[in-house]
This record gives sequence, structure tokens and C-alpha cells, in this order.
Amino acid sequence: TQLDKITGTVTFEQVSFSYPQSNRPVLHDIEFAAQPGQKIALIGPTGSGKSSVVNLIPRFYDPIAGTVRVDGHDVRTVALNSLRRQIGVVMQSPFLFSATIGENIAYGRPEATQAEVEAAAKAARAHDFIVHFPNGYDTRVGERGVTLSGGQKQRIAIARALLYNPRILILDDSTSSVDTETEHEIQQALSGLMENRTTFIIAQRLLTLKSADEILVLDHGRIAERGTHTELLAAQGLYRQIYDLQLKDQEEFQELQARISGPSETESP
Repeated sequence: TQLDKITGTVTFEQVSFSYPQSNRPVLHDIEFAAQPGQKIALIGPTGSGKSSVVNLIPRFYDPIAGTVRVDGHDVRTVALNSLRRQIGVVMQSPFLFSATIGENIAYGRPEATQAEVEAAAKAARAHDFIVHFPNGYDTRVGERGVTLSGGQKQRIAIARALLYNPRILILDDSTSSVDTETEHEIQQALSGLMENRTTFIIAQRLLTLKSADEILVLDHGRIAERGTHTELLAAQGLYRQIYDLQLKDQEEFQELQARISGPSETESP
């Protein structure tokens, strides 16, 4: 079966998985449904199975039990290239080819016009730094070309995904390697990219978790909890522990930043 136009519904039905070289399952009975346009955040300790879940959607691996479906189709029954045509991936360390910046953005849509490439770059907040290179979009990256910073690579990967225009998006949202201003630009670009797409986010940041339609909290390959940020905080479970250990600091930092950049108030004695 060829997947042509899809709405972007993704369902996992009692999915278990182990890596081929290992007989120890890393996912057990994963069950959830993502509706078109929803943001699903995955959080959990290292090794809890977050990456394994998202790797099953484009069929980098197949489950050992259960079914992954896209728009009701078992992903094992559809043509692989037509499945992957529907899915965009932006990871923390994006892969760029030894080619020009323009070719990197148009990878996956080599027939795209220069105007389309530039529009995607502008939406990804990448156009401004690209035109500062002597050869602009014809600047080579990689072995014999310029070396891009982590934040620049990420914005080129976002531009590539925007141009590709997938219905389903997989993101790793840790932007820990960039400065605050670049992080803000990346977050703005990502929020544009996520609009009207079903998005799965391996979440490290509180802002992402707060805006997710559903958070799946993974622990030892199982979904330990699910719900919104507010619901999960109130449940006083694993999410609350992660929040207290890792995320509370982000909230306090955001509040501090807001106070510093907000209107200065003269304090009454």
C-alpha cells in the first residue's frame, strides 16, 4: 500500500520491542493514540525507552509484538518510502551532508525552487546567518566547507523539515548546547514547524511539556503515567519527581528572567 495523503493519526497497540542483538525487551505493552495535530511529549529517565518509541514510527525497527498504525494502516503493510515521506525528524545533533547549505535544506525535495528554500530558511530563523556567508546558500558545509555551530545546524535541519512538509514530526528538543538567544530562535522556529502536524517530542524542557496535549512518562520501557503537565504534577508520581529534580530549576530561571526583562517597579519603602 502507498501512503499518499494522511491526516497524521498514530496509534500504538500493545507494542513490545527489543533490539535485534538483544533478547531483553526495552518496551512493554505500549498503548496510546495521537490524533492529527496533537503534541505528544515523551519524558523519562535515561534508558526508559523514549527513543525506542519514536524509532518505531518511521520503521527504523519493527516491534516484536503489537502494532504501530498510521491513519489506521499497520506500518509494516505500507511501502517504506511512502511512510517515511510523511515523517520529518529533527534531532539534537542533526546530520548535514557535505554539500551546499541550499542542497542540505532541499534534501528530500531536490526539485524545490530557490524561493521555496529561502522561505523555509526564513521560517526556521536561518536565512539571516546564511546570507552572511560569502557564498550564501551556495556555501559548502562539511569536510571542505564552513563549520557550522550546533544552533546553525539545528536551524538548517528545521528548514529542511519545513520544506519537506511532513504530516508527522519527531523532535528531540534539548537545545542545551546553544546560548539563550539562539535557543529562543530555535524554539520559535520549532513552534512554527509543529503547527498542524502530529508531533512526538523527546522532551527536556518545561515549556515543551507545558504545551503538550499529552505527556507519556516512560519508566523501564513502560508508560508509567500519562496526562497533561498540570494533571501529572497533581498525581505526585514519577513526573512530579522528575519535575522536582530537573524541571523546577527551569521554571525558577524563567521567572527570574521575566522579572529582569519585565517593567522595572519602584519598590515602596
